[in-house]
Amino acid sequence: MFLRLRKYFLSGLAVFLPLAFAVYAFIWILNFMEGLLGRFLRPLFIEYYDFYFWGLGILILVLIILFCGFCVTYYFGKVLHRVTERVVLRIPLLGSIYPAFREIAGFLFKEHTAKIQQVVMIQWPCKGVYTIGFLTNKTSDRIAVKVGRRMSNVMVPHVPNPLVGFVVMVPDEDIVPLSITIEEAVKIIVSGGVINGEASVCISPSDGL
Repeated sequence: MFLRLRKYFLSGLAVFLPLAFAVYAFIWILNFMEGLLGRFLRPLFIEYYDFYFWGLGILILVLIILFCGFCVTYYFGKVLHRVTERVVLRIPLLGSIYPAFREIAGFLFKEHTAKIQQVVMIQWPCKGVYTIGFLTNKTSDRIAVKVGRRMSNVMVPHVPNPLVGFVVMVPDEDIVPLSITIEEAVKIIVSGGVINGEASVCISPSDGL
């Protein structure tokens, strides 16, 4: 009886926890977005218009983001954006923090021809030990020429958070392409190897890229 209840409880956790965390994260994001402007808009709207409802801050924030996107699409907006950036970069501390967030936002939200090109396997952290990585780009010729070999940039993700990790530059002949999807690779990484991708590794190192 106890073993059966334990099985039901664990099965329930496997279903409930992902859903609970997803809902909690979604609500937290909404509350965060609302709080960005809501704390300033609420007293103003109550004083001048005698009303305020939850979500108005989110709505105005979305409109501001759309307006910014519209502006930077055209010449005047681009010029204004460049001028604003120059001013921000001259501000102590803020000028050193802003470029990092700009690069992250650009990578996540701007359209690219390719972000992660392929799931691969490389020898890491030592020879004879393999790990899954994400092929992101070809290594710049200015860097690869120093070792005289064609190289590629590979992002080696951390467990259990594949959004962070190391960027390593690997000779093309040492990269083993895998016939698994990015989603399958993420499942393997997040689960610590407990969940395996359904597709199999198929290309030998001699085949290269």
